Amino acid sequence: MKVFKVTMEKLRLSSDPKRTALLVFYIALPVLPLLALFYQNSNSGLFEGLISKNKVLEGRKPQFGTATVLHGKARNFTGAKDVSFANTSNIPIDHKKLLDGLLAPGYDEGSCLSRYRSYLYRKGSTHKPSSYLISKLRKYEDLHRKCGPHTRHYNRTIGKLIKQNHMNVTTSCNYIVWIATNGLGNRILSMASAFLYAMLTNRVLLVKFQNDMLGLFCEPFLNSSWESPKKFPSMNDHHKNFETYESLLKNDKESNTSRKSWPSILQLDLQHHSSDENGQFFHCDHSQALLGKVPALILSTDQYFVPSLFMVPSFKKVLNKMFPEKDTVFHHLGHYLFHPSNDAWGLITRFYQAYMDKADERIGVQIRVFHPELTTFQIMMKEILECTLQNKVLPELDTQKSVASSWKNRTSKSVLVTSLFPEYAESLRAMYWTTPTVTGDVIGVYQPSHEGKQKFSDNIHNMKAWAEIYLLSLCDVLVTSSESTFGYAAQSLGGLKPWILYKNLGNENPPLCQRAFSMEPCFHFPTTCDCDGKTKLDVASVFPHMRHCEDYDTGVKLVDNHD
Repeated sequence: MKVFKVTMEKLRLSSDPKRTALLVFYIALPVLPLLALFYQNSNSGLFEGLISKNKVLEGRKPQFGTATVLHGKARNFTGAKDVSFANTSNIPIDHKKLLDGLLAPGYDEGSCLSRYRSYLYRKGSTHKPSSYLISKLRKYEDLHRKCGPHTRHYNRTIGKLIKQNHMNVTTSCNYIVWIATNGLGNRILSMASAFLYAMLTNRVLLVKFQNDMLGLFCEPFLNSSWESPKKFPSMNDHHKNFETYESLLKNDKESNTSRKSWPSILQLDLQHHSSDENGQFFHCDHSQALLGKVPALILSTDQYFVPSLFMVPSFKKVLNKMFPEKDTVFHHLGHYLFHPSNDAWGLITRFYQAYMDKADERIGVQIRVFHPELTTFQIMMKEILECTLQNKVLPELDTQKSVASSWKNRTSKSVLVTSLFPEYAESLRAMYWTTPTVTGDVIGVYQPSHEGKQKFSDNIHNMKAWAEIYLLSLCDVLVTSSESTFGYAAQSLGGLKPWILYKNLGNENPPLCQRAFSMEPCFHFPTTCDCDGKTKLDVASVFPHMRHCEDYDTGVKLVDNHD
């Protein structure tokens, strides 16, 4: 302003027209280009863009995991490609980081690197969460902050619950405590089921992790924990005799009048081997009304029981609004709940960058042999090759030549093999090393680990398993083993419909594999009874959006309308 005033004073004092014109020219010279640019781009918001750009660039350096654009391609500083960038270049990075609103902002990114960086390693999902699901998640987060471990409401409630045989307890917060059973795949699927049930019944989900589950996942809820404190009652408290779901239904059935007292804690066993036949009535509104009177449920299950929730009449309306696409339930809940811890994320990203990142196509082959004493390596390998070659998942070999004939437009394919045994990956690797492909494609075969057998109560084993599930979910094409919850979790996280290898029990001429019709996991042991207890049900024909599983005849899975 001072310079401007001095200049104007000089202009007034000057009587020389040439001098005046010269001064005006020098004042206007720096301003004219900016005015011209602004005028030319007035409809495109350039001015606002320049301000935003300056705010972003001022004093900032590129951070790990931040996407940048070079010659029309998106790359991040981890070296991973954003393969979906061509279709989402106009979508703000923050929106992609939050998975279209599925995740809430505000977490400390350093404490869980995978939460906001996973989108850099996978294709953008074509399945978007509904606005109603997002609103339900935000409401649940508020409830968890209010009633989660060590809050005032939690401390007050736990004081009432730990009193042995305390009946008719009134609490401001209700809980469902998930107990780990069976392998990691079963646990992941059952946790997602328990979380959905918690949202539907206005309960807080707490998980009881043993040592073999510690450090696998990040905390999913902002400013709170989902891990159950040691003082919370569980079925491991052998000195306490909690009422069971079976006895609850039995007593209700035998009572001539409406029951007057309710337990404060109840055991709910929904495991596949459970002898509790009353578990058949879990899908009935009457059963849900009884369970709704109990403040704390201790859930033991190894099943993906989400389809049974779609059978409950009182849940249907809410579930339909939450999931307009019925085959996306685990896809969305899995992305919301299960973020690899920093240790697990390190395993995942290091392997991905070393062996999968630069490939034009990533193929996952998950091999689970349930009965190695009946299924020989030769028989299983024959089935894998017939499935992958006939369905063009892998290219055929050119046995007439020793050198690939095609060098132009060839593609590289990274084949990720997950198995307890090393022989399958070694055989595929040798096959594509010694013989060129008819397409000229370059095939690399990689296997992260081969543990020999499934190890229970082993934290390192579960860490590797979780990393492999996640790596499979980052593939473009999947081949999985029938009945494997490990494969189910991977396909649903990846939003993929895999080729399913049939369970082979020694058949030398195995049938060709089948393409999955839904990316949802299979619920192996659904109900077979109507709520009257007299009528037998074929659930797949009675309830909409359900079909019998491709790999388990008596099981059911959710399918979308167009399927």
